[in-house]
Amino acid sequence: MNRIKKGDHVIVTAGKDKGKKGDVVRVAGDKVLVSNINIIKRHTKPNPQAGQPGGVIEREAPIHISNVMLFNPASGKGERIGIKVLEDGRKLRVFRSSGEAVDA
Repeated sequence: MNRIKKGDHVIVTAGKDKGKKGDVVRVAGDKVLVSNINIIKRHTKPNPQAGQPGGVIEREAPIHISNVMLFNPASGKGERIGIKVLEDGRKLRVFRSSGEAVDA
């Protein structure tokens, strides 16, 4: 079970965007794509078949999953995540500091 999932509200802990918050758009292996974080400029050629114009396009680049933490609104900062196994065998993500369940 991944500690960070699509739709989670995370805070960046390292890199040029340290301290910024955003929502996870996609998780691919050990990389995550966070909305409006790690914006890069990409020079692209036009592709008429796909209807894609050319030029300089700004988009999000992936960030390594170790450089983001799940944001805890109760404490107002990023916190580590643990996994608790319930009586019926289901797994539940919890904040390690307080033990409360992650709402997402």
